[in-house]
Amino acid sequence: MEAFIQQLINGLSVGSVYALIALGYTMVYGIIKLINFAHGDIYMIGAFVSYFMFLNLELNIFVTLALTMLVTAILGVIIEKVAYKPLRNSPRITALITAIAVSYLLQNIMLYVVGPEAKSFPQIIQNKQYTIGSVSIGQMEILLLGTSLVLMVLLQFIVQKTKMGKAMRAVSIDTKAAELMGINPNTIISFTFLLGSALAGAGGLLVGMYYNTINPMMGTAPGLKAFVAAVLGGIGVIPGAMVGGLLIGMVEVMISAYGNSMIRDAVVYFILILILLIRPSGLFGKSNKEKV
Repeated sequence: MEAFIQQLINGLSVGSVYALIALGYTMVYGIIKLINFAHGDIYMIGAFVSYFMFLNLELNIFVTLALTMLVTAILGVIIEKVAYKPLRNSPRITALITAIAVSYLLQNIMLYVVGPEAKSFPQIIQNKQYTIGSVSIGQMEILLLGTSLVLMVLLQFIVQKTKMGKAMRAVSIDTKAAELMGINPNTIISFTFLLGSALAGAGGLLVGMYYNTINPMMGTAPGLKAFVAAVLGGIGVIPGAMVGGLLIGMVEVMISAYGNSMIRDAVVYFILILILLIRPSGLFGKSNKEKV
């Protein structure tokens, strides 16, 4: 039982990062019905931004976290303005192909700038272990879980309790009606990219600290798994992305611990196929009927 609880803690730690990335997918899809496949690469850039800040500026972890989120937030807004805004009235397949192109562009820029080799992330804090009975939890797991939960709660507060959050929900439901009520959809879309990219940047920093290694291709697999998490929870539903991310993290860890780690990625993608076959709207999503 103690071993199971230990793996559960590990799964929640990994899943909390997937949840942070999945929130960006789900918010953007909820507003403009776009799957932003470049989102995983913004997470990767967040890891490198924090890496260079730790090496060159010697800032503490909280200042670095805030600055990393600021940099990736600005990057997300720039990508939206340059790559996606001109295609807003184009067919969805055009925007989807553009998102894939932006993803490869960011990867190759980083490969050129930092090289293909993995970088050893600075060890900012000692991973002190706390033991309760037979269950051990490290300081890094506490930081990872705690920071992720705080950011997710803060996001939920922004969406549910602020004017900007109310405007986001209005644009998500009906863009034209929201515009008639005086809401500027362009501002809301940019703000959505800003929030989602900031969370992805935070995830990059936390993962760099957790695994102590980063590389320019590190955004691909977590980005896809976060997309699976968003679909599992119900893409476009913020609480669904949170739960989906945590579930995918726990499934991954449990498969590695009690099954075969070689098939953990296959199991995650099998879950995607299964959820699309059984409940395409996800665990928290609602099926929308279209009138003819």
